[in-house]
Amino acid sequence: MIELRRVSDLWQRCDVTVRDFPLALLLAVASFLPALQSRGTQLGELPARPFDAPAVLVIALECLPLAVRRRWPAVCAVLVPLGFALDQLFAYHTSAGTALPVALMSAGAHLGRHRRGTVVLLSAAYLALAVALNRLGGTEPPEEFALFYLALALAWGIGAWLRSTRAAEAERRRHLAEATRAAERTRIARELHDVVTHHVTAMVVQAEAARYLTAAPERLDTTLSAVTDTGRRAIADLRHLLDLLNPEHDADVRTPSAGDLHALVEQTRRAGQPVEFTEGGDPAESAGSAEFVAYRVVQEALTNALKYAHGSRTVVSVRYREKEIIVEVSTDGSGSRTRSPGGSGRGLAGLRDRVDALGGEFSADRQADGGFVVRARIPAGSPS
Repeated sequence: MIELRRVSDLWQRCDVTVRDFPLALLLAVASFLPALQSRGTQLGELPARPFDAPAVLVIALECLPLAVRRRWPAVCAVLVPLGFALDQLFAYHTSAGTALPVALMSAGAHLGRHRRGTVVLLSAAYLALAVALNRLGGTEPPEEFALFYLALALAWGIGAWLRSTRAAEAERRRHLAEATRAAERTRIARELHDVVTHHVTAMVVQAEAARYLTAAPERLDTTLSAVTDTGRRAIADLRHLLDLLNPEHDADVRTPSAGDLHALVEQTRRAGQPVEFTEGGDPAESAGSAEFVAYRVVQEALTNALKYAHGSRTVVSVRYREKEIIVEVSTDGSGSRTRSPGGSGRGLAGLRDRVDALGGEFSADRQADGGFVVRARIPAGSPS
Protein backbone atom coordinates (compact mmCIF):
# COMPACT_ATOMS: atom_id res chain seq x y z
CA MET A 1 0.00 0.00 0.00
CA ILE A 2 2.83 2.38 0.89
CA GLU A 3 4.65 1.47 -2.34
CA LEU A 4 1.53 2.21 -4.38
CA ARG A 5 1.20 5.57 -2.65
CA ARG A 6 4.85 6.33 -3.42
CA VAL A 7 4.36 5.45 -7.07
CA SER A 8 1.23 7.62 -7.19
CA ASP A 9 3.05 10.57 -5.63
CA LEU A 10 5.97 10.14 -8.02
CA TRP A 11 3.58 10.01 -10.98
CA GLN A 12 1.79 13.18 -9.84
CA ARG A 13 5.12 15.00 -9.65
CA CYS A 14 5.90 14.17 -13.27
CA ASP A 15 5.43 16.81 -15.94
CA VAL A 16 1.92 16.95 -17.37
CA THR A 17 3.22 16.02 -20.82
CA VAL A 18 4.71 12.82 -19.43
CA ARG A 19 1.40 11.96 -17.78
CA ASP A 20 -0.58 12.62 -20.99
CA PHE A 21 1.76 10.69 -23.28
CA PRO A 22 0.54 7.15 -22.37
CA LEU A 23 -2.98 7.88 -23.71
CA ALA A 24 -1.55 9.22 -26.96
CA LEU A 25 0.69 6.17 -27.35
CA LEU A 26 -2.11 3.75 -26.48
CA LEU A 27 -4.44 5.15 -29.16
CA ALA A 28 -1.66 5.10 -31.74
CA VAL A 29 -0.68 1.49 -31.02
CA ALA A 30 -4.31 0.34 -30.92
CA SER A 31 -4.89 1.78 -34.38
CA PHE A 32 -2.42 -0.72 -35.87
CA LEU A 33 -4.14 -3.78 -34.42
CA PRO A 34 -5.67 -5.82 -37.27
CA ALA A 35 -8.98 -6.11 -35.43
CA LEU A 36 -9.33 -2.32 -35.25
CA GLN A 37 -8.10 -1.39 -38.73
CA SER A 38 -10.69 0.33 -40.91
CA ARG A 39 -13.16 0.30 -38.03
CA GLY A 40 -12.94 3.94 -37.02
CA THR A 41 -15.15 6.90 -37.84
CA GLN A 42 -16.26 7.04 -41.48
CA LEU A 43 -17.37 10.34 -42.95
CA GLY A 44 -18.44 10.56 -46.56
CA GLU A 45 -18.82 6.78 -46.96
CA LEU A 46 -15.70 6.56 -49.16
CA PRO A 47 -14.36 3.06 -49.86
CA ALA A 48 -11.83 2.03 -47.19
CA ARG A 49 -8.18 2.14 -48.22
CA PRO A 50 -5.65 -0.39 -46.90
CA PHE A 51 -2.91 0.79 -44.59
CA ASP A 52 0.32 1.98 -46.18
CA ALA A 53 3.31 4.13 -45.20
CA PRO A 54 1.35 7.43 -45.18
CA ALA A 55 -1.15 5.80 -42.79
CA VAL A 56 1.56 5.68 -40.14
CA LEU A 57 2.08 9.44 -40.45
CA VAL A 58 -1.66 10.08 -40.35
CA ILE A 59 -2.09 8.00 -37.18
CA ALA A 60 0.87 9.72 -35.55
CA LEU A 61 -0.58 13.12 -36.45
CA GLU A 62 -3.94 12.13 -34.96
CA CYS A 63 -2.72 10.60 -31.71
CA LEU A 64 0.68 11.86 -30.59
CA PRO A 65 -0.35 15.54 -30.16
CA LEU A 66 -2.56 14.34 -27.29
CA ALA A 67 0.64 14.29 -25.24
CA VAL A 68 0.56 18.11 -25.21
CA ARG A 69 -3.21 18.47 -24.89
CA ARG A 70 -2.84 20.24 -21.52
CA ARG A 71 0.57 21.82 -22.04
CA TRP A 72 -0.24 23.35 -25.45
CA PRO A 73 -3.98 22.82 -26.07
CA ALA A 74 -4.00 25.08 -29.14
CA VAL A 75 -1.34 22.93 -30.86
CA CYS A 76 -3.30 19.80 -30.05
CA ALA A 77 -6.55 21.39 -31.27
CA VAL A 78 -4.93 22.06 -34.67
CA LEU A 79 -2.85 18.94 -35.30
CA VAL A 80 -5.36 16.29 -34.21
CA PRO A 81 -8.22 17.63 -36.41
CA LEU A 82 -5.73 17.92 -39.29
CA GLY A 83 -4.77 14.27 -38.84
CA PHE A 84 -8.45 13.32 -38.63
CA ALA A 85 -9.18 15.18 -41.87
CA LEU A 86 -6.35 13.35 -43.67
CA ASP A 87 -7.62 10.08 -42.22
CA GLN A 88 -11.05 10.69 -43.78
CA LEU A 89 -9.75 12.08 -47.07
CA PHE A 90 -7.46 9.07 -47.59
CA ALA A 91 -10.24 6.78 -46.31
CA TYR A 92 -8.06 4.93 -43.80
CA HIS A 93 -10.89 5.13 -41.26
CA THR A 94 -8.57 4.27 -38.37
CA SER A 95 -9.64 3.97 -34.75
CA ALA A 96 -7.24 6.86 -34.09
CA GLY A 97 -10.22 9.09 -34.87
CA THR A 98 -11.14 8.62 -31.19
CA ALA A 99 -8.42 11.21 -30.47
CA LEU A 100 -10.53 13.98 -32.04
CA PRO A 101 -13.21 14.33 -29.30
CA VAL A 102 -10.48 13.95 -26.66
CA ALA A 103 -8.52 16.81 -28.25
CA LEU A 104 -11.62 19.00 -28.47
CA MET A 105 -12.59 18.30 -24.88
CA SER A 106 -9.08 19.16 -23.72
CA ALA A 107 -9.08 22.36 -25.77
CA GLY A 108 -12.43 23.37 -24.29
CA ALA A 109 -11.06 22.74 -20.80
CA HIS A 110 -7.53 24.16 -21.08
CA LEU A 111 -7.39 26.66 -23.93
CA GLY A 112 -7.13 30.13 -22.39
CA ARG A 113 -6.94 32.55 -25.31
CA HIS A 114 -8.73 32.93 -28.66
CA ARG A 115 -11.38 30.39 -27.72
CA ARG A 116 -14.06 31.82 -30.03
CA GLY A 117 -11.61 32.15 -32.88
CA THR A 118 -10.59 28.53 -32.43
CA VAL A 119 -14.23 27.39 -32.55
CA VAL A 120 -14.85 29.39 -35.74
CA LEU A 121 -11.67 28.08 -37.35
CA LEU A 122 -12.44 24.44 -36.51
CA SER A 123 -16.05 24.80 -37.67
CA ALA A 124 -14.89 26.26 -41.01
CA ALA A 125 -12.36 23.46 -41.37
CA TYR A 126 -15.09 20.86 -40.72
CA LEU A 127 -17.30 22.46 -43.37
CA ALA A 128 -14.41 22.39 -45.83
CA LEU A 129 -13.84 18.70 -45.01
CA ALA A 130 -17.49 17.89 -45.68
CA VAL A 131 -17.33 19.65 -49.07
CA ALA A 132 -14.08 17.88 -49.98
CA LEU A 133 -15.47 14.46 -49.08
CA ASN A 134 -18.56 15.16 -51.17
CA ARG A 135 -16.44 16.09 -54.18
CA LEU A 136 -14.41 12.90 -53.77
CA GLY A 137 -17.61 10.91 -54.26
CA GLY A 138 -18.85 10.64 -50.73
CA THR A 139 -22.51 9.74 -50.27
CA GLU A 140 -22.95 10.90 -46.64
CA PRO A 141 -26.22 12.90 -46.28
CA PRO A 142 -25.93 16.41 -44.80
CA GLU A 143 -27.81 15.46 -41.65
CA GLU A 144 -25.14 12.88 -40.80
CA PHE A 145 -22.47 15.54 -41.07
CA ALA A 146 -24.57 17.82 -38.86
CA LEU A 147 -25.07 15.07 -36.28
CA PHE A 148 -21.34 14.35 -36.12
CA TYR A 149 -20.65 18.09 -35.78
CA LEU A 150 -23.04 18.25 -32.81
CA ALA A 151 -21.20 15.32 -31.20
CA LEU A 152 -17.92 17.20 -31.56
CA ALA A 153 -19.52 20.37 -30.22
CA LEU A 154 -20.71 18.36 -27.20
CA ALA A 155 -17.12 17.25 -26.54
CA TRP A 156 -15.97 20.88 -26.63
CA GLY A 157 -18.91 21.87 -24.40
CA ILE A 158 -17.97 19.25 -21.79
CA GLY A 159 -14.46 20.65 -21.71
CA ALA A 160 -15.79 24.22 -21.39
CA TRP A 161 -18.03 23.12 -18.51
CA LEU A 162 -15.06 21.53 -16.77
CA ARG A 163 -13.13 24.78 -17.25
CA SER A 164 -15.92 26.92 -15.78
CA THR A 165 -16.33 24.52 -12.86
CA ARG A 166 -12.61 24.65 -12.16
CA ALA A 167 -12.63 28.46 -12.36
CA ALA A 168 -15.62 28.68 -10.00
CA GLU A 169 -13.87 26.40 -7.51
CA ALA A 170 -10.70 28.49 -7.72
CA GLU A 171 -12.74 31.65 -7.11
CA ARG A 172 -14.49 30.04 -4.16
CA ARG A 173 -11.15 29.05 -2.65
CA ARG A 174 -9.79 32.55 -3.23
CA HIS A 175 -12.75 34.11 -1.43
CA LEU A 176 -12.39 31.56 1.36
CA ALA A 177 -8.67 32.34 1.70
CA GLU A 178 -9.40 36.08 1.79
CA ALA A 179 -12.10 35.59 4.43
CA THR A 180 -9.74 33.40 6.45
CA ARG A 181 -6.97 35.99 6.27
CA ALA A 182 -9.39 38.77 7.24
CA ALA A 183 -10.68 36.74 10.19
CA GLU A 184 -7.11 35.99 11.27
CA ARG A 185 -6.16 39.68 11.05
CA THR A 186 -9.22 40.56 13.12
CA ARG A 187 -8.34 37.92 15.71
CA ILE A 188 -4.74 39.13 15.94
CA ALA A 189 -5.84 42.76 16.27
CA ARG A 190 -8.33 41.77 18.96
CA GLU A 191 -5.76 39.83 20.94
CA LEU A 192 -3.22 42.64 20.69
CA HIS A 193 -5.82 45.15 21.81
CA ASP A 194 -6.83 43.07 24.82
CA VAL A 195 -3.27 42.33 25.92
CA VAL A 196 -1.62 45.69 25.24
CA THR A 197 -4.45 47.99 26.31
CA HIS A 198 -4.91 46.38 29.69
CA HIS A 199 -1.25 46.43 30.69
CA VAL A 200 -0.47 49.84 29.23
CA THR A 201 -3.52 51.37 30.91
CA ALA A 202 -2.43 49.96 34.24
CA MET A 203 1.07 51.33 33.73
CA VAL A 204 -0.24 54.79 32.80
CA VAL A 205 -2.51 54.92 35.84
CA GLN A 206 0.30 53.76 38.13
CA ALA A 207 2.75 56.27 36.61
CA GLU A 208 0.26 59.11 37.09
CA ALA A 209 -0.23 58.12 40.71
CA ALA A 210 3.55 58.08 41.24
CA ARG A 211 3.75 61.77 40.41
CA TYR A 212 1.92 62.58 43.65
CA LEU A 213 3.96 60.27 45.88
CA THR A 214 7.32 62.03 45.87
CA ALA A 215 6.81 62.93 49.52
CA ALA A 216 6.19 59.28 50.45
CA PRO A 217 9.23 57.31 49.26
CA GLU A 218 7.91 53.93 50.47
CA ARG A 219 4.63 54.27 48.58
CA LEU A 220 6.47 55.67 45.56
CA ASP A 221 8.78 52.66 45.53
CA THR A 222 5.81 50.31 45.76
CA THR A 223 4.05 52.08 42.89
CA LEU A 224 7.12 52.07 40.66
CA SER A 225 7.62 48.39 41.43
CA ALA A 226 4.04 47.79 40.33
CA VAL A 227 4.74 49.64 37.07
CA THR A 228 7.81 47.46 36.53
CA ASP A 229 5.86 44.27 37.26
CA THR A 230 3.08 45.33 34.91
CA GLY A 231 5.59 46.03 32.14
CA ARG A 232 7.17 42.62 32.61
CA ARG A 233 3.77 40.96 32.52
CA ALA A 234 2.97 42.88 29.33
CA ILE A 235 6.16 41.62 27.70
CA ALA A 236 5.43 38.06 28.84
CA ASP A 237 1.88 38.21 27.51
CA LEU A 238 3.06 39.61 24.18
CA ARG A 239 5.57 36.78 23.84
CA HIS A 240 2.81 34.37 24.75
CA LEU A 241 0.61 35.88 22.04
CA LEU A 242 3.40 35.59 19.48
CA ASP A 243 3.71 31.90 20.42
CA LEU A 244 0.01 31.48 19.74
CA LEU A 245 0.40 33.05 16.30
CA ASN A 246 3.48 31.01 15.38
CA PRO A 247 2.36 27.77 13.64
CA GLU A 248 5.81 26.23 14.15
CA HIS A 249 5.79 26.68 17.91
CA ASP A 250 6.05 23.22 19.45
CA ALA A 251 5.47 24.11 23.10
CA ASP A 252 2.17 23.62 24.86
CA VAL A 253 0.78 27.14 24.59
CA ARG A 254 -1.83 27.91 27.21
CA THR A 255 -4.46 30.61 26.71
CA PRO A 256 -5.78 32.67 29.63
CA SER A 257 -8.85 31.19 31.31
CA ALA A 258 -11.24 31.97 34.12
CA GLY A 259 -8.74 30.39 36.50
CA ASP A 260 -6.40 33.33 35.91
CA LEU A 261 -8.97 35.89 37.05
CA HIS A 262 -7.51 36.16 40.56
CA ALA A 263 -4.16 37.33 39.18
CA LEU A 264 -5.92 39.74 36.83
CA VAL A 265 -7.97 41.25 39.65
CA GLU A 266 -4.90 41.54 41.88
CA GLN A 267 -2.99 43.35 39.15
CA THR A 268 -5.86 45.82 38.74
CA ARG A 269 -5.92 46.41 42.48
CA ARG A 270 -2.21 47.20 42.45
CA ALA A 271 -2.94 49.79 39.79
CA GLY A 272 -5.12 51.59 42.34
CA GLN A 273 -8.56 50.29 41.43
CA PRO A 274 -10.68 48.94 44.32
CA VAL A 275 -12.04 45.65 43.03
CA GLU A 276 -14.41 43.23 44.75
CA PHE A 277 -14.26 39.78 43.22
CA THR A 278 -16.72 36.93 43.77
CA GLU A 279 -17.03 33.52 42.15
CA GLY A 280 -19.85 31.03 42.36
CA GLY A 281 -20.44 27.50 41.16
CA ASP A 282 -18.03 25.01 39.62
CA PRO A 283 -16.56 25.43 36.12
CA ALA A 284 -17.77 22.91 33.54
CA GLU A 285 -15.40 20.03 32.86
CA SER A 286 -15.18 20.99 29.17
CA ALA A 287 -15.78 24.73 29.19
CA GLY A 288 -13.63 25.06 26.06
CA SER A 289 -13.14 28.60 24.81
CA ALA A 290 -15.89 29.89 27.13
CA GLU A 291 -13.38 30.37 29.97
CA PHE A 292 -11.03 32.26 27.66
CA VAL A 293 -13.85 34.60 26.56
CA ALA A 294 -14.90 35.09 30.18
CA TYR A 295 -11.34 36.12 31.03
CA ARG A 296 -11.29 38.62 28.16
CA VAL A 297 -14.63 40.11 29.22
CA VAL A 298 -13.35 40.74 32.74
CA GLN A 299 -10.02 42.03 31.43
CA GLU A 300 -11.60 44.58 29.08
CA ALA A 301 -14.12 45.70 31.68
CA LEU A 302 -11.35 46.27 34.26
CA THR A 303 -9.30 48.13 31.65
CA ASN A 304 -12.23 50.47 31.02
CA ALA A 305 -12.68 50.91 34.76
CA LEU A 306 -9.04 51.98 35.09
CA LYS A 307 -9.27 54.38 32.16
CA TYR A 308 -12.67 55.95 32.74
CA ALA A 309 -13.51 55.37 36.41
CA HIS A 310 -10.19 55.28 38.20
CA GLY A 311 -10.74 54.87 41.93
CA SER A 312 -14.38 53.85 41.56
CA ARG A 313 -15.63 50.79 43.39
CA THR A 314 -15.61 47.95 40.89
CA VAL A 315 -17.44 44.68 41.41
CA VAL A 316 -16.56 41.55 39.42
CA SER A 317 -18.93 38.60 39.59
CA VAL A 318 -18.34 35.31 37.82
CA ARG A 319 -20.88 32.52 38.19
CA TYR A 320 -20.38 29.06 36.72
CA ARG A 321 -23.39 27.04 35.71
CA GLU A 322 -23.72 23.64 34.10
CA LYS A 323 -23.77 24.93 30.54
CA GLU A 324 -22.80 28.59 30.78
CA ILE A 325 -20.69 31.23 32.52
CA ILE A 326 -22.30 34.47 33.71
CA VAL A 327 -19.96 37.47 33.98
CA GLU A 328 -20.89 40.87 35.39
CA VAL A 329 -18.49 43.78 35.99
CA SER A 330 -19.84 47.07 37.32
CA THR A 331 -18.36 50.38 38.45
CA ASP A 332 -20.11 53.13 40.37
CA GLY A 333 -19.88 56.84 39.61
CA SER A 334 -17.56 57.94 42.41
CA GLY A 335 -14.25 57.74 40.59
CA SER A 336 -11.96 60.58 39.64
CA ARG A 337 -12.62 60.39 35.90
CA THR A 338 -15.93 58.61 35.51
CA ARG A 339 -17.39 58.91 32.03
CA SER A 340 -18.84 56.67 29.37
CA PRO A 341 -16.21 54.39 27.84
CA GLY A 342 -14.99 56.06 24.70
CA GLY A 343 -11.85 55.48 22.70
CA SER A 344 -12.12 53.48 19.49
CA GLY A 345 -14.85 51.21 20.84
CA ARG A 346 -12.85 48.25 19.52
CA GLY A 347 -12.64 46.58 22.91
CA LEU A 348 -16.36 46.32 23.60
CA ALA A 349 -17.10 45.52 19.95
CA GLY A 350 -14.53 42.73 20.11
CA LEU A 351 -16.10 41.34 23.27
CA ARG A 352 -19.52 41.33 21.63
CA ASP A 353 -18.09 39.43 18.65
CA ARG A 354 -16.39 36.89 20.91
CA VAL A 355 -19.54 36.22 22.90
CA ASP A 356 -21.79 36.14 19.83
CA ALA A 357 -19.47 33.61 18.18
CA LEU A 358 -20.25 31.20 21.04
CA GLY A 359 -23.99 31.88 20.86
CA GLY A 360 -24.07 33.95 24.06
CA GLU A 361 -25.37 37.37 25.06
CA PHE A 362 -23.42 40.57 25.76
CA SER A 363 -24.39 44.05 26.96
CA ALA A 364 -22.57 47.18 28.16
CA ASP A 365 -24.75 49.91 29.66
CA ARG A 366 -24.53 53.05 31.80
CA GLN A 367 -26.01 52.78 35.28
CA ALA A 368 -28.33 55.26 36.95
CA ASP A 369 -25.56 56.53 39.28
CA GLY A 370 -23.28 57.32 36.35
CA GLY A 371 -21.32 54.09 36.54
CA PHE A 372 -21.09 51.36 33.95
CA VAL A 373 -21.97 47.67 33.88
CA VAL A 374 -20.83 44.92 31.52
CA ARG A 375 -22.76 41.65 31.42
CA ALA A 376 -22.10 38.49 29.43
CA ARG A 377 -23.72 35.08 29.26
CA ILE A 378 -21.27 32.66 27.69
CA PRO A 379 -22.35 29.12 26.74
CA ALA A 380 -19.86 26.56 28.08
CA GLY A 381 -18.85 23.24 26.62
CA SER A 382 -17.66 24.63 23.27
CA PRO A 383 -14.61 22.99 21.74
CA SER A 384 -11.42 24.79 22.59
